[in-house]
Amino acid sequence: MKRLKLVFITLFYIIALSCNDNSKNIQMKDNSKNPGYSHTDTGKVVLSNEEWKERLSPEVYRIAREKGTERAGSSEYEHSKEIGTYYCAVCGNPLFESDTKFESGCGWPSFYKPVSKSSIIYTPDNSHGMQRTEVMCGRCNSHLGHVFNDGPPPTGLRYCINGVVLDFSKAKEAEKKYNQQPGVDTK
Repeated sequence: MKRLKLVFITLFYIIALSCNDNSKNIQMKDNSKNPGYSHTDTGKVVLSNEEWKERLSPEVYRIAREKGTERAGSSEYEHSKEIGTYYCAVCGNPLFESDTKFESGCGWPSFYKPVSKSSIIYTPDNSHGMQRTEVMCGRCNSHLGHVFNDGPPPTGLRYCINGVVLDFSKAKEAEKKYNQQPGVDTK
């Protein structure tokens, strides 16, 4: 009986660790199926649910378009210390800079300030018997998460964001891409 209990405990830890692997390489997702994806275009992206289903992975669609939530502690970005910019995984809109990210202990990536006022849309969310403020992408209206009034200074806000709807670009990679553009003088 003790041996069986030890086997179950060992299996539990193996499964728990494999489900919560945060050691993945953090990199941009493949957006070749999504022609509306851009880090520079500021125009609104308006598509039907059928078009979004064709362009997005099932998990991104579930969270971004159906207002779902990823499992706490499952995001590759939750404990990331990389320097760069977080973008909307649906449309590429810049959302948060890494220097506004902090460890909140809530189980999701948390930020205290968006890149700009227009990068986020706020709407009341009274679902599940709670009164919260939903945050959505300012370019494509995709659900990102919620904002709470218990964050650090200087804003006092905690943007609790589903990591699956985030893309990340390291600062050095962005600088390298910029310097490779035609007409950019790097001297």
